Amino acid sequence: MSTSTGRALRADAQMNQDRLLESAAVAFARDGADASLKAIAQDAGVGIGTLYRRFPTRDDLVEATYRNETERLSERAPEFLLEMPPREAMRTWMEGFVDYMQTKHGMSDALPSILEARDGLRMHSRDLLRGAIATLLEACVDNGDFRAGVPADDVMMALGGITLIAANESQRELASRLIDLLLAGLEAA
Repeated sequence: MSTSTGRALRADAQMNQDRLLESAAVAFARDGADASLKAIAQDAGVGIGTLYRRFPTRDDLVEATYRNETERLSERAPEFLLEMPPREAMRTWMEGFVDYMQTKHGMSDALPSILEARDGLRMHSRDLLRGAIATLLEACVDNGDFRAGVPADDVMMALGGITLIAANESQRELASRLIDLLLAGLEAA
């Protein structure tokens, strides 16, 4: 990742930023968008000044966390395909999507205005996720696991519905069962 001026961060600054984004994702999922910035910095092992140097406003941190989580999830699709069979990769990725959405729900108070203000952010995120799903679907079809012709958008909408139904930790097991039903519906005849 680079700075707003386009320069790459020093290795230690990049590590600090990565830890801040990881801590923020956990805090936002647990405590919502009003999570304590001081606690996030402390959890990341940095001072509050470091947090504010990297993310001058809470909205900047929410946006960066959202971008980071979206990119991380999207990048996992081809990695999973290298590590496991396609159907298992798809299921593992879907479980990660549910976790991603829990972080996103934690930021729900702040995220709509950020998505509105940051031109193209919503579509960029959708494109990344759609691309990851399309990659996984194609591998599953090629492997004979799933039937051809299912649009990645349909799978993304179904996953979104699953996360709305199972929006909190107490419903996490339900989300896993619903993922199994979705996968069964994609299977080749």
